This record gives sequence, structure tokens and C-alpha cells, in this order.
Amino acid sequence: MSLEDVYRRNLQHRTHRAGWLRAAVLGANDGLVSTAALMIGVAAAGKNDFLLTAGIAGITAGAMSMAVGEYVSVRSQNDVEESDRRLEMEHLAADPESELIELQHIYIQRGLTPELAMQVAQQMHEKDALEAHLRDELGQFPHTKARPIQAAIASAISFTAGGLIPFAGAFAPTVGAKFWSIVLFTLGGLLITGIVSAKLAGSRIFSPTVRVMLGGSLGMLITAGIGKIAHVSGL
Repeated sequence: MSLEDVYRRNLQHRTHRAGWLRAAVLGANDGLVSTAALMIGVAAAGKNDFLLTAGIAGITAGAMSMAVGEYVSVRSQNDVEESDRRLEMEHLAADPESELIELQHIYIQRGLTPELAMQVAQQMHEKDALEAHLRDELGQFPHTKARPIQAAIASAISFTAGGLIPFAGAFAPTVGAKFWSIVLFTLGGLLITGIVSAKLAGSRIFSPTVRVMLGGSLGMLITAGIGKIAHVSGL
């Protein structure tokens, strides 16, 4: 097998998608469920004059919240990784021998003999000791490094796209039709989200799709019940 073939096979892995894929799937699912739940709650409460306004406000606020939340969360993760990087640099500068032995023990635990593990550790230290410890001791890899701005943009866009699906259902002609139109549009969106996320992740379609649809349905059901209670009590 040539190096080109190895490179092509590595491209088939999905690990490099983990950062933005998680944010995009979460954003789309939240956009669908939260917007649908909000609009269904408003419809169940009999506040149909505010239905479209609630939908627009929910999509806008949710997209901004998701973007900021993802950025802060992922940036905090990067801060932790950078702190570990600086600490590892200090350890290597203060006691490189102990760090070499630590790396040897890591390779021994992975199945190498003590002699071979020491040879590998020495070669790794000669090439790039810091990179070896970040990778093999701390599990930090460049291709899986979280990217705050990318995650924030993916979340905002996917939330908006997801939220527009139940919002489109609110244009049905009658009040009752609006309610069920939102529900059906949302279920269709959840179905698409589940299938697309499973395809992108390279996993089986059935289980992730069912999980997404059941979670979204439960969210809509609970919110509709609360909206109905608010309508009956005159809130």
C-alpha cells in the first residue's frame, strides 16, 4: 500500500469532523425543538396573534445564544488544553529524564516491551518531546482540536435552519391547522436531522434518528401541555 492510499483511507475517518459536527447537529436539533415547542406552547395557550412573532424571536434569540454558548464553551476547552501545554513544557524543561520514563510507561501500557518502549520514547523525544507528550500523554491532536469560531458559526446557522422548519408550519390557514402543521413540519425536520447526522458521523441511521425524534416529540408534548394549562387558567 502506497502513502497515497494510506492518506486516502485516513480521509474516510470522521474524527476531524467532531468539533463542527457536534455543534451543527446540536444547533439544528435545538432550533427545531425549541422553536417548535415555543410556537406550540403559544398556540396551545390561545395566543395565536403572537405566534409568528414568538417564532421569529425564538429563532433569533436561540441562534445568538447557541453561537455565544458554543464559542465560550469551546474557547474554555482550548484554554484548558493551552494550560496543559504550558505545564508540559515546564515539566520537560525541569526534568526531561522523568518525562522520558513517563512516556516509556505509557508505551509499556499499550503493549510494548520495556526495552522497545524506551527506544520509542527516546526517538519521540529526539524528534519533538512536547508533541509526543501532548499526543500520547494528554490526548491532544491537531486534527481534533476544537475551533471556537467554527463551532459558533455552525451552531448559529444550523439553529436558524432548524428553527425555520417549524416556523414554516405556522402559515397554515386555521388555528388548529397551524398547531398540527407545526408538529408535522417539526417531525419531518427531526427525521431529516437524524438521518443527516447519522450519515455525517458514519453510524447506522435507525437508532440516532429514533433518538432525535423521540426527544423532540417529548419536548413538544410537554410544552403543549404547559401551554394548554396556561390557556385554561387564563394566564
